[in-house]
Amino acid sequence: MAKHLFFLSIFSLFSSAISGDTSIAQVFSQHNLNGTVVISSMKSNQSFTHNAARSFREVSPASTFKIMNTLIALEEEVATNNDDMFLWDGEQHSIQNWNRNHSLKSAFRVSCVWCYQLLAKKIGAEKYRHYLTLSKYGDLDNNFNLTEFWLDGSLRINAVGQVGFIKQVIERSSPFTDSSYEELRNIMLMEETANYKLRFKTGWTGSLGWIVGYVETTDGIWAFAMNIDAEDVSKMSLLPEVIKEILRNKGIV
Repeated sequence: MAKHLFFLSIFSLFSSAISGDTSIAQVFSQHNLNGTVVISSMKSNQSFTHNAARSFREVSPASTFKIMNTLIALEEEVATNNDDMFLWDGEQHSIQNWNRNHSLKSAFRVSCVWCYQLLAKKIGAEKYRHYLTLSKYGDLDNNFNLTEFWLDGSLRINAVGQVGFIKQVIERSSPFTDSSYEELRNIMLMEETANYKLRFKTGWTGSLGWIVGYVETTDGIWAFAMNIDAEDVSKMSLLPEVIKEILRNKGIV
């Protein structure tokens, strides 16, 4: 019932934008992208949505789950941001950036799967279910693979739910301490200019790409979540620039 009410409130938040946003649709068209985006202000009910029907479609969060995963790992004190947090065992991985030691921040930035799989083994299934339930984060199967569930479809979330979670992160209303939130803020920061600070995480399932995060300006904070069809992984490199183009288009940055 709590999750049902949560999504009803989120639905109400975006109801004013349910018909879609023409200018955002043009950005998607210009880049030949098929997907959805939800952008929502922290200080008002103003929001922008493209492809509202798809924004409620639950899919795997892929590596965007590293936002939640990092919070849980920090809260459970199984991770710190020491340079030698993750010691590479010499096994060769297909992504070259994974073949070295990592800090928590560097593991987050390059989406180092083996790093977060080590954390998963330390956190355990019971803790994951506990934090996901309290945060109303997506839907998790009763039985799941501890080191694969955010990649294999056992955990599913939609763009509206992602924005709801990011708002909890910004407000610090999820069940985590200030120190965990503050460390996550530092880890998530990807770009800082005189006009804004951009924090986000991307993720790819093999057929679908995500970018989830928020932008902080002098005028306010906006949470966002976008997913696109991405059978071609090269489309993933477009997402940071596309979200910035949309934010500029709406006069946010």
